Amino acid sequence: IAATDYDGDTPGEARRMARQRSQLVMTNPDMLHAGILPSHAGWARLFQSLRYVVVDELHTYRGVFGSHVAHVLCRLRRVARFHGANPTFICATATIGNPAEHASRIIGVDPSNVEVVDRSTASRGSRRVMIYNPPVVNAELGIRRSYINTAVRLTSDLVNARVPTIVFGKSRNTVEIMLKYLRDRFHDKAEIRNAIVAYRGGYLPDQRRSVERGLREGKVLCVVATSALELGIDIGDLDAVVCAGYPGSLAETWQRFGRAGRRSTTSLALMVSSSTPLDQYLAHHPELLFDGSIEQARIEPDNAEIAVQHLKCAAFELPFRSNEHYGLLARDETEAALSYLAEHGVVHKGRDRFHWSSEAFPANDVSLRSIGWDNFVIIETASGEALAELDWHSAPSMIHEQAIYQHDGLQYQVERLDYDNHKACVRLVEPDYFTTAMRHVKVRVLDDEAEVQLGRAYTGWGEICVTEKIVGYKKVKFHTHENAGYGDVRLPDIQMHTTSFWLTLNETIGRELGRANTIEGLKGLSAALELVATLALMCDPRDLGRAIEDGAVPPSSPGSAAERDGLASPARAFSATAFLFDNVPCGVGLAERIHHDAEALLRRAAEVVAGCSCALGCPSCVGATALSVLDVSPSSRPEQVPGVERKSATVALCQRLRLLPQRLQRGSSFEPAVSRLTMQSSSSP
Repeated sequence: IAATDYDGDTPGEARRMARQRSQLVMTNPDMLHAGILPSHAGWARLFQSLRYVVVDELHTYRGVFGSHVAHVLCRLRRVARFHGANPTFICATATIGNPAEHASRIIGVDPSNVEVVDRSTASRGSRRVMIYNPPVVNAELGIRRSYINTAVRLTSDLVNARVPTIVFGKSRNTVEIMLKYLRDRFHDKAEIRNAIVAYRGGYLPDQRRSVERGLREGKVLCVVATSALELGIDIGDLDAVVCAGYPGSLAETWQRFGRAGRRSTTSLALMVSSSTPLDQYLAHHPELLFDGSIEQARIEPDNAEIAVQHLKCAAFELPFRSNEHYGLLARDETEAALSYLAEHGVVHKGRDRFHWSSEAFPANDVSLRSIGWDNFVIIETASGEALAELDWHSAPSMIHEQAIYQHDGLQYQVERLDYDNHKACVRLVEPDYFTTAMRHVKVRVLDDEAEVQLGRAYTGWGEICVTEKIVGYKKVKFHTHENAGYGDVRLPDIQMHTTSFWLTLNETIGRELGRANTIEGLKGLSAALELVATLALMCDPRDLGRAIEDGAVPPSSPGSAAERDGLASPARAFSATAFLFDNVPCGVGLAERIHHDAEALLRRAAEVVAGCSCALGCPSCVGATALSVLDVSPSSRPEQVPGVERKSATVALCQRLRLLPQRLQRGSSFEPAVSRLTMQSSSSP
């Protein structure tokens, strides 16, 4: 069988051979979207005989990315039908809670047409699963020892014993910090030091291929990685997995654990818990790793912004008949969308067809990984060569001027950022600190879809505009994590339109508690609500964003619940609002579902705060405060109003909202509230 891969690194001659001769083409959604489907005429030989489409790693196609991929596969089926083919789709996935439903939505078919094969015949040795909870260093504040430093220490013991190990970090910055710490521990053992590498998004293809080759050949002893190495890349034989923090879902956890132990020998899967609520709950209930409900993968292919973008791509590939429907859109909805595009000169409406009429190439303007712009290129000043790439959304926080950009265990200072041309010039340095950006988020309500009275507050959901600005950066010492100073950042704002749930307090609560206590109480309640909502919706914590605003919700329409109850008068006094929003443009339906169960979720959040055994508030109940911050020294703690304890302020707020009784037992475990939430999450709408 003539087989070839076809991706962004494939040379031109190999691409020509793939189009003309290959019977088996291995590609990715991005290349299918921008390289194959727009030029399907050149692939006519393949499409005419197309029998099978294999979609590997189906569980990774969720959220915004999964919604995009669903449209790409919809366009693929449309093009295949044009060439006379009706291929069978074969999907491979790690364990998810809804494999048949998810596959049907990705492919665009009825669930009854999907057959699930869920019996594994893969050979595997035994696996020992451990959860290590770093010791408490301050019981009153709920502060535990740094989970990053702990993960590095435990990993170094494995590496020193010559155990092939993979370490997963939560972010690119965390990966680079752990890589530096690990190499520093073996500064006098060059052989081991050189066998410790990193693998993450942003590395150039040659560097990634080099790491993959080293893993297969057994030359790499330890790799520190982000989720990029969760996927089915052949990384050879590893015997241990260390997760620095809970990945966010059981499905992701087991996907990472599965990267080791592919031989018949015993393997180790170790998770080092941070002080976040989910991590601490799992640390106290490790049986949930085995008995808990596996999360469902969710996509929203009917997201308006995503659907219109791919409708344009589909029109470019093939004309639309007047009575044709696209994807999940009905025939009348498809025609209405095409008519809208015709009014703007994107397509031309003929007698019975819509033809592409714009000069633009639509696929170039549609990014599958996010709804954003092109990547930034990071250039090393000394050599003039490209060092790495960075996505548009991450650029302001990671490569602003004077930032320390970490790459392969080395530090580079950003000397110049050409924001308009998406280029950053960096210089190799040897600082004793790294930088973290400080963000300011502003929320503005655009349209309220619904609102419900809730005692002395009201809940609502609708469309919002989130404006994010990087206002400065902080210098943090390596190893000790002490604050070493600050700097200013001047970059354009980043705006995102999405959907949000919000909770607005009656102004009388602000008068009773005072401004400082009201703000701190709302911060604590929203932090706990984010926890319980994440569990109830079985979503990734990164799918939700959170913000607090002073009177951000504008006066409602005449006769609304807010106006009737004195919550939205034009001359109202202080009234704060907490927002919990979908952290993707246009949203994927999470905010509406939170609003649907708002009262129950808020009560569970109040129980989590009131029942936590801490005295002043900790990361496990009210979030990071000035009194309790993980991995940060006292001089680096976030701002909090002096004299205001967030936990007591949160409990007082919950009592005024009648989410808690006026008298309650303090110091009991918060496990019952989270336990009920975990058991009920699978039945949530």
